[in-house]
Amino acid sequence: MTRLEGNSLYGPLDPAPDAGWTDAPPRVGFFTDTSVCIGCKACEVACKEWNGVPDSGFDLLGMSYDNTGALTANSWRHVAFIEQPRPAGQPEGAAREAAGPQFLGMPGSEPPGRATGVESRTDFRWLMMSDVCKHCTHAACLDVCPTGALFRTEFGTVVVQEDICNGCGYCISACPYGVIDQRKGDGRAWKCTLCYDRLGAGLTPACAQACPTESIQFGPLDELRVRAAERVATLHQRGVPEARLYGHDPNDGVGGDGAFFLLLDEPEVYGLPPDPVVTTRDLPKMWKRAGLAALAMAAAAVAAFVGGSS
Repeated sequence: MTRLEGNSLYGPLDPAPDAGWTDAPPRVGFFTDTSVCIGCKACEVACKEWNGVPDSGFDLLGMSYDNTGALTANSWRHVAFIEQPRPAGQPEGAAREAAGPQFLGMPGSEPPGRATGVESRTDFRWLMMSDVCKHCTHAACLDVCPTGALFRTEFGTVVVQEDICNGCGYCISACPYGVIDQRKGDGRAWKCTLCYDRLGAGLTPACAQACPTESIQFGPLDELRVRAAERVATLHQRGVPEARLYGHDPNDGVGGDGAFFLLLDEPEVYGLPPDPVVTTRDLPKMWKRAGLAALAMAAAAVAAFVGGSS
């Protein structure tokens, strides 16, 4: 691999052939266009039904309609609802107040703002996003797994084999996105498989199949990147300058994601790291330094022994 300049770690890489797959099909993944997500949670339900993921998320979290809260061992898809207030009259791209649920006041006899005037009326924007495992090009979870439970598929995705996982948890701390999680009462690691069994049968992953607005799009990754760039250009032309792509760049800190997103605000607003880096990046350098230090200590011990015995 060739190291590049800047904050990128590696050059563009097709991970399946790099993992030893011969005659691998084109790499596939997800492009999630959050601008058309309606928060219906069909993806969450389809994922659970197809993969037999246990029930979860029946608690009211006090966070709008977001009942699952985050990606977990029992929620491989998570639909986030981010409420953003916007004073009336401000354009969509204008700076907004701090995000978070807002108290709209007690019901009154008049429609909101009619009695107090339009200047005091507040508008809201819901940012909805169906989050999922990113299936990184350079996946730290793969680097640290001691049992081989995590492996790279011929489609370029990353899958956990639950019958091999020993529950060590190394992958959980290694993931720069906080995706992987241990299941209570089980101890093993679980996450999205990008419906590996469906891919082998030529089917679309369950979440993308169920999405009614095509917010979740599945296909060859190169085609999705072209489609995503065209969508961003269209939104910019329509007066949505804040539209941007996240995880699409093959030269970023994880070599690009197999599941990337079109966002309408900064990544942090969605709970995503702004500049993710594969956490095992410095391992070779660290092992080299540790080896040199061990050799130096051994040489010092030998010299001390020889000097003391002469």
